[in-house]
Amino acid sequence: MVQPGLLLWSVRKAIFPFAEAALLGLKSIKGSCHNFCTAASKDVTYKELKNLLNSKSIMLIDVRETWEILEYGKIPGSINIPLDEVGQALQMNPRDFKDKYNEVKPSQSDNLVFSCLAGVRSKKALDTAISLGFNSAQHYAGGWKEWASYEFSENKQGS
Repeated sequence: MVQPGLLLWSVRKAIFPFAEAALLGLKSIKGSCHNFCTAASKDVTYKELKNLLNSKSIMLIDVRETWEILEYGKIPGSINIPLDEVGQALQMNPRDFKDKYNEVKPSQSDNLVFSCLAGVRSKKALDTAISLGFNSAQHYAGGWKEWASYEFSENKQGS
């Protein structure tokens, strides 16, 4: 008869190296992801976005549904690519992209900024873009809500 303590020791000795390796792997993945994700997911502020738009050095992609843009408005200079089309759009050939969105397709090295209503969908679009190699992509977390509040308050003060 096998003693329970001896059996437990044998099982632990056989499994422990695999569990330890798995835990070490997760720790290194977590460290890498934390560093990469923090560096890659830079939020753009309202003022930064205004400056970037004025310099014409970015492509601003609004990932809201088309009806939302028609009903509420859009940030001037933005193009509309609804969130569920972003992955496919960024992988289109340039001619199809131009035909569908009436803009030159961005390259992976171009500066993209994603926006939406309040930052949730633009963050998802950012993650999609980064996974496709668009490492300079960013997102405007304030979205249309913040943009409209600043723009309409500035216009009121100026009148």
